[in-house]
Amino acid sequence: MTQNRQVVIRELPRGELTNDHFELRDGEMPAAGEGEVVVRTILMSIDAANRAWMQGATYREAVKAGDVMHTYSIGEVAESKDDRLKPGEIVAVEARWADYVTVKAKHAQKLPDHRPLSHMLSILGIAGKTAYHGLVNVGRPEPGETVVVSAAAGSVGIFVGQIAKALGCRAVGIAGGKDKCDWVVKELGFDACIDYRGGNLFRELKAACPNGIDVYFDNVGGEILETVLFQMNQKGRVVCCGAVSQYNSTAPSGPRNLPGMVVVKRLRMEGFIVMDFADRDEKATQELMAWVKEGKIRVVEDVVEGLENAPRALTGLLAGDNRGKRMVRVAPDPV
Repeated sequence: MTQNRQVVIRELPRGELTNDHFELRDGEMPAAGEGEVVVRTILMSIDAANRAWMQGATYREAVKAGDVMHTYSIGEVAESKDDRLKPGEIVAVEARWADYVTVKAKHAQKLPDHRPLSHMLSILGIAGKTAYHGLVNVGRPEPGETVVVSAAAGSVGIFVGQIAKALGCRAVGIAGGKDKCDWVVKELGFDACIDYRGGNLFRELKAACPNGIDVYFDNVGGEILETVLFQMNQKGRVVCCGAVSQYNSTAPSGPRNLPGMVVVKRLRMEGFIVMDFADRDEKATQELMAWVKEGKIRVVEDVVEGLENAPRALTGLLAGDNRGKRMVRVAPDPV
């Protein structure tokens, strides 16, 4: 019988997530019931949101101790009992950290056979579409405006800055470490990038944004969000995408200048998740692919090999050791 490895949450973290909170087990091979498909996992998305799911119900159900860890993945249909999907077809599914999963066929999204498949998780998947929809449809930048993005070397941040440049804006990143900041500027074309660990964030941000900040794409929350709000221009837009600085904390902290700065500067703060704009995905895909072909967007992927290394991939992401879209490869792309 084919092995079906699974990564289970041994216990929920109280504070910082570690690899010891997970356990690799052998599970039973799933079988498809009526209207279901068995999917062989190829690539799993690793996101800061994985940690947030452990804190309770959000826009989706909470992840509990004893669960096989939840994920979004790309896989190949191995067995089907639904006419909508055939074995061998490539699908995107809400899945688990496992070699094989069973899902309702109606919940599996058939994907084009785009190669490499990893692009369906990065530029054409969750990362690229989150960056696009958040910046274009929530932030609504105009040419010449200044866009700032935190976690600028991360899976979403790398695309936010490059999209901003493609739209004729000034792009300024915030990241952890001089090497990351240098990479964001030299390799991705940002106008500037500030190391939030390196000195005075307020002063360095002011120097990098002499005309103030029009759009802030926030991936971290906390003190960085507080600092940026002071330098927002009137009628500025704050795109709330994530709060990675808070996920491993037992005492989360929010900006102390809310709602004051929002009122004084007449700011608009709006949260979103990528599914909010599913009806605009086709346009997003067309524009993202065009920018890649024109050389305006460089695709960067951070692929960790092996299902057994998924815990390390997530804890490392939360510690900021990734550059670009992090994912775990469970199986090779089908020929």
